[in-house]
Amino acid sequence: MTARAARRTGAVQIAASILSADLAALGDAVRAAERGGADRIHVDVMDGRFVPPITIGSGVVEALRRVSSLPIDVHLMVDAPERHLDAFARAGASSLTVHVEATPHPHRALGAIRALGVQAGIALNPGTPADAVAELTDMLDQVLVMSVNPGYAGQAFIASVLPKVTRVRGLVGRDALIGIDGGISPQTAPAAVASGVDVLIAASAIFQATDGIEAAIARLRAAAGP
Repeated sequence: MTARAARRTGAVQIAASILSADLAALGDAVRAAERGGADRIHVDVMDGRFVPPITIGSGVVEALRRVSSLPIDVHLMVDAPERHLDAFARAGASSLTVHVEATPHPHRALGAIRALGVQAGIALNPGTPADAVAELTDMLDQVLVMSVNPGYAGQAFIASVLPKVTRVRGLVGRDALIGIDGGISPQTAPAAVASGVDVLIAASAIFQATDGIEAAIARLRAAAGP
């Protein structure tokens, strides 16, 4: 499904972020998310430089591609993301999102992503203004608004970023999806949806739920509304 087609459905999508999943049983966790009705699998890649932690590489995406038919959104929280685009595209990523703060040439990076045949996205940190995407709109399939400072799961939701979603929508129109990532839960989802997001990205709220992954996704979808 293209970004444009996904937008026309009008339904808010749920992306299950594996950042909080049990990596020892990752395949089982992703299958449970798919059974529970997740629309996407979200993969956070961190390099220990752009953000403090180091997480996973393209091999994990390749493994996920073998166990799930869902779109796999790869969020590159890395310096010089251009160095890694080809590896993740070959591994089976459906989309690649780079941080506007991580590259001096975001337009070039987005063009390189599209040339690989996958959807192209830009992520904005909480302190980065919406206008950072103003000159990139013709290259974007999606924009990711960070509602925490990137790096760690389980952080508190920064509600002050919600007006940015509205400003981004004014810049990109209806042709690009807008996702929000960080602190998303049944408690914060309604405000995020009201701001106009298309994709709710949740990690701890899904994979750390005490009553299971499928129940957690159902709860999040109910909070997101029809």
